[in-house]
Amino acid sequence: MPPIEKKRDQILEAAVEEFQQRGFVGASMDRIAELANVSKRTVYNHFENKQALFNAIVRLAFEEARQTVDVAYVPGGPLREQLVSIGQAEGRLLRSERFMRLARMALGETMRAPEIAEAVQEEADKISVFNDFMTAARDDGAIVADDIQEATSQFLGLIKTRAFWPYVISGGRVSAEDMETIVQSSVDTFMARFASG
Repeated sequence: MPPIEKKRDQILEAAVEEFQQRGFVGASMDRIAELANVSKRTVYNHFENKQALFNAIVRLAFEEARQTVDVAYVPGGPLREQLVSIGQAEGRLLRSERFMRLARMALGETMRAPEIAEAVQEEADKISVFNDFMTAARDDGAIVADDIQEATSQFLGLIKTRAFWPYVISGGRVSAEDMETIVQSSVDTFMARFASG
C-alpha cells in the first residue's frame, strides 16, 4: 500500500475509535491525529473537516458492504440455493469485525445527531444488490412480490434481527455456525412467503 493510502487508512481507523468514544460533536481532530500517529496538517490534507471525515467512514462501511455482498440472481437457477448464497454473503459482512466497528460508529452517530443520518441514508440508498436480486427473481417468476422493497426488507430483516442488531448494540459478532443456521432458516421463512409454486 502506498504511504499516502496507509496514512489515510490510519486516520480513518483513528477517527472510528474517536467517534465511538466521544461522538461526532465531542470528537477532536487533534486526538484523531494523535491516535493515527500523524500530524494534524496531514489529517486536514486528507479530510477538509470532521464532517468530511465522518462521511468517508460511512462510505467505507458501505463500500465494504457492496464488495462483500456482490451476488446476482441467475435466471432459471434454483431459488433456494441462490437465496442461501446471497444470505451467506450478507453473513460474511455481518461477521466482519471491521464492518461491525464501522456500523456501530455510524449508527451511534445517527442516534446522537439525526441530521447526520442523511449521510448514512445517502450511502445506503446506493446499495441496490438485494433489490436487483429480488427484481430479477420476480421477473424470472421465481418469487411473487408486488413490492420488491418489502420482499428485500423482509429477507434482510430475517437475517439482521438475529445476526446484526443484537451484536451491533452489545458488541461482538455472531459465530460462523450460528450465522449459517440463521441464513438457512431465514431462507426457509422467506421462501414460504414469497416463492412461487
